Amino acid sequence: MTNPDTTVQTEAEAARERTMELLRDIRRIEIQTSRLVTEHLAGSYQSMFRGQGIAFSEVRAYEPGDDVRKIDWNVTARTGEPHVKLFTEERELTVMLLVDMSASLSLGSQEYDKRNLVARLAATFAFSAIANNDRVGLIGFTDQVEVFVPPRSGRKHVLSVIQRVLTHEPEHRATSCVAGLEYLARLHKGHTVSVLISDFVDDTSDDPEALARFEHALKVARRRHDIIPIRVEDPIELALPPVGLLAVEDLELLGLGDDLFVDLSRGNTQRFAAQVAAEREAFDALMRKLSLPVVSIECGKDWQTPLVAFFKRRARRMRR
Repeated sequence: MTNPDTTVQTEAEAARERTMELLRDIRRIEIQTSRLVTEHLAGSYQSMFRGQGIAFSEVRAYEPGDDVRKIDWNVTARTGEPHVKLFTEERELTVMLLVDMSASLSLGSQEYDKRNLVARLAATFAFSAIANNDRVGLIGFTDQVEVFVPPRSGRKHVLSVIQRVLTHEPEHRATSCVAGLEYLARLHKGHTVSVLISDFVDDTSDDPEALARFEHALKVARRRHDIIPIRVEDPIELALPPVGLLAVEDLELLGLGDDLFVDLSRGNTQRFAAQVAAEREAFDALMRKLSLPVVSIECGKDWQTPLVAFFKRRARRMRR
């Protein structure tokens, strides 16, 4: 006979261990991404993103070569000496993380699953933002928006955002980036830098209407916001091993039943790889059409190098 007190104690110990493991995960992500920001991204971030405009800074005495259009005539008349206005760029930005939180993020054939990779990517942008006194917010979506964290600055705020990404249990299991993009368009009337992190599977399926809705939502959002798409993938999504009949779990409950058996013969896996390649090409073609450079990152591979390369490419483009 099981002792109820022992059962309660065991469950409490398991809960504490899960909490400690979560805290260790968050701390590892903070250390890793903070180091990346400090060592590789600090110089690129400011030139990578424009501020909100220019703001008056101060007035100083006119010097030969100064633009006469910047002369402050009121101060000049009051002092009897020509003075010019100085302006500085308003650096404060709002960085919105639009994060796919659907059940497919639990897929992981490598050291860590897609959810953990997404948390690292989100943390990199978040720590870059707060290092420059910018604000960070979170929109977490499945086929509906399930999480909204208002933009704020500060380390504690960023850590809470990472925790939400790692621990959120989705209420809906399907995926639609359209939901997150439309929420962003309704919520923020001003400019934001919006990092859209997803596997983009449902939005670039073989359904032309889904692709058209995705394109429309992107077009509406990018009129006001700076959209940065980041695609996360697991190797097993790109190429299935030819292992014959296999029992699989449907992570997003797509109506395939509880016990699903898939024939992974060589011919079927080749057809699957061809379909995945076609969907990826449809996504890439849409991004090229909209002039939205994409960062593609695969679980189990180096995710820092492509992110650093993107920051540097973007910074060079913005300096032109």
